[in-house]
Amino acid sequence: MLPGFNIRRLNYHRVPSTFMNARVAGMLLLADVVISLLGFMIIESYSFIEALYMTMITISTVGFTEVQPLSSAGQIFTSLLIVANIGIFAYVLAVFSYYVIQGEVFKNMHLNMIKSSIEQLHDHVILCGFGKYGREISHHFSQHGIPFVVLELDPEKVEQIQKSEDKILYLAEDATHDEVLLRAGIKRANALISALPDDSDNVFAVLTARQLNPKLNIISRAKELRSQKKLLMAGADHVVMPEQIGGFYMATLVSKPGAVEFFSFITNEYRSDIGFEEVTYEDMPEYCRNNSLRDLNIREQTGANIIGYKSPDSTYHVNPPPDTVLSPGASFILLGSNEQLEKLRSYLADYPNPKKDR
Repeated sequence: MLPGFNIRRLNYHRVPSTFMNARVAGMLLLADVVISLLGFMIIESYSFIEALYMTMITISTVGFTEVQPLSSAGQIFTSLLIVANIGIFAYVLAVFSYYVIQGEVFKNMHLNMIKSSIEQLHDHVILCGFGKYGREISHHFSQHGIPFVVLELDPEKVEQIQKSEDKILYLAEDATHDEVLLRAGIKRANALISALPDDSDNVFAVLTARQLNPKLNIISRAKELRSQKKLLMAGADHVVMPEQIGGFYMATLVSKPGAVEFFSFITNEYRSDIGFEEVTYEDMPEYCRNNSLRDLNIREQTGANIIGYKSPDSTYHVNPPPDTVLSPGASFILLGSNEQLEKLRSYLADYPNPKKDR
């Protein structure tokens, strides 16, 4: 180590991270070796092996005996080389210390692993924002095994992601930028949820996402009522106003407390095993798409109840009649226990196929 040079004296917080560039350090060291080799070979007529030996003992400042006495020109060249090596060695050591002490090596390895994992995602959800709503959404996705990636720019929230017990894929980037959404795999994604704290950012994120993937299912949060229309015009399929929903919930607890408490119970995954399932026309096997509810016989076979029918024009019908037939673009809403819903999936998969019966 150079005399008087103490790693602990380096204050990395005062040095821009761009200054600590491993590539620059490597290029400087390589240039130093090449210039030293050429200098000794040209000035002293050393062979390559002799020049390499002189280069190593000069750069490392070991101080072994020279291959042969240096000429005046060789002594001047070696002196300049030693002076240059002090600066280069100090910089290389500083970069090495920065990457090791600050954990940049492991940080880069971690980010590369995340990048590789994101590139393998398909039919995933892109979650923009990791605030109070984003954290809840993220936890729900983790609990149900839904693949997703979080986009968050705030360093404090990024730190929360890193410290989370759930393994969360994330990009510490601005969700309103095209290139960031592309790196998050928006072309392969199934849905995007924009839960950014500012409505204008949500509008911009929704608009950008819709342009990049016209088929994407986009859900956005809104704080102001006037933002709802803008978000829908920007391309959002659904706009959720948490404050409005919370206010409605509290007001309904006064007028219909029993109904609200029951709904709260069946939607609480920690207290109840009751859940909802949406079965679309496209989800159903081709050979049972044109059958009525009576023919499907879902309740008797699985125990799940069909409580709603969503028509192709997005109109909802509660408790559809037995003659209702699922048409393209429509879906059934079912209610049942986890066991019943699992039976439903198996039942539809094994529903009698006329072609097989033949």
